[in-house]
Amino acid sequence: MSKAFASQSDLTDKKITFEQLSAHCWAYTAEGDPNSGVIIGEKFIMVSDATATPAMAQDLIARIRAVSDKPIKYVLLTHYHAVRVLGASAYVAEGATEVIASQGTYELIVERGAEDMQSEMERFPRLFRNAESVPGLTWPTLVIAGGNPVKGEVPGKLVIDLGGVRVQIWHPGPGHTRGDTIAWVAEEKVLFSGDLVEYNAGVYTGDAQLEEWPATLETLRALGAQAIVPGRGEAMKGAADVNKAIDYTVQWVQTLYRCGKEAAAAKMDLKSAMAHTRQSMDPIFGQVFIYEHCLPFDVSRAYDEASGIKNPRIWTAQRDKEMWAALQA
Repeated sequence: MSKAFASQSDLTDKKITFEQLSAHCWAYTAEGDPNSGVIIGEKFIMVSDATATPAMAQDLIARIRAVSDKPIKYVLLTHYHAVRVLGASAYVAEGATEVIASQGTYELIVERGAEDMQSEMERFPRLFRNAESVPGLTWPTLVIAGGNPVKGEVPGKLVIDLGGVRVQIWHPGPGHTRGDTIAWVAEEKVLFSGDLVEYNAGVYTGDAQLEEWPATLETLRALGAQAIVPGRGEAMKGAADVNKAIDYTVQWVQTLYRCGKEAAAAKMDLKSAMAHTRQSMDPIFGQVFIYEHCLPFDVSRAYDEASGIKNPRIWTAQRDKEMWAALQA
């Protein structure tokens, strides 16, 4: 395992791709860095996931402006993590009037947004270059009612007409977090999944609901998407490749949680649980982007959930360091 904490030694810029998937849908991907999606209507534009900083968001805005002069009106937060949301102010400066999130995501920002912001900035300094451009936490202006099945709530669904294209926004169930939100362009069969789906990259599960996540993925599979912008990894085109990305995420989550349950049942300490999990995970996923970054946080969460801790413990910068030190000892 890398001795450098999380991704502090990952300083190499990634190749960015901005590609059109359908008449109105675009994918902004970067070799395993967090992805964004763009939906360009005849009247308005929506951006799904806002990047880590306003400075970083300027690159995506420039790419949008190369293909459209329509106003960027909507920003969707697929979940609350800092690398996805702290760039939102750049779009607001461009004229965006609505920052959309689920009720579950709003609650997570209230509960742990400040801690997550500090934690993620220390985990991944390359993504937070120009962090001084971040004005603070990103708060949604439009919250989708309900959307937290863990509390027995019925998810709401928001439909936005961008002009010539309708976008469905809803919470399909808990997974990467308890508030994950997707954008679905049904007429073009394009899905913007956020971190509910990943492909050929580490699946971060530090705030996950691991037991429920596979069922949520089957809800997404049932949509019959012909293209998907996953949270990390390349955009997938064609039903077979969409299913490949979903299968990849299911395998990661199920393998991890099984190992966590075995470690908890044997009352292993964290270091032993990590070694046990590696036996199953390394041969399948060991070479993918940010695997070493994700795995310590993932093993910690899997062990916690298997031990009955349903609401993930809050990650703070101090907890991060204590966990990492325990694994290096």
